[in-house]
Amino acid sequence: MSQQIVINSLSFAREGRSLQGELQVSELERLHEDLAEIAGVLVYRLIGHKGREGKSELLLEVEGSIPLVCQRCLGQFNYPLSIASVLELIADEADLTQDELEDDSRDFLVAQREMDVVALIEDEILLALPISPRHKECVLSDDSTRGTKELPFAALAALKGKAS
Repeated sequence: MSQQIVINSLSFAREGRSLQGELQVSELERLHEDLAEIAGVLVYRLIGHKGREGKSELLLEVEGSIPLVCQRCLGQFNYPLSIASVLELIADEADLTQDELEDDSRDFLVAQREMDVVALIEDEILLALPISPRHKECVLSDDSTRGTKELPFAALAALKGKAS
């Protein structure tokens, strides 16, 4: 069973509190289907503060690595995570202007009296994952035909030669 860490996000940010710890990857159940194996530990830090124009913000940092499957060779590799998200707290999504919605440099989060920190961390990890994870330098297995490329119609040419 996963641990649950609950905060009042607005008072957490206003009071400038901080929280840090470690999470087992096995506790992040929504992440499991994207993993090669359910293993590893992630370190997180959540800091509340006043941001631009005195608005309450949460700074979330997550570090570690998770085992993913390379979509090119299907081998496992450790994907390094280094997340630093600044989340501006808002009362309601309806309060955002069109300009704020289109501003990709800012991330907004609806303030909650009972915010699940582990769920927030898992959300940020899911957003940070690549769509198609791959090794930086992927080496295909020796099963690939190096140098002896088989031509697709070679068998037909051989049959044609026998029929003549």
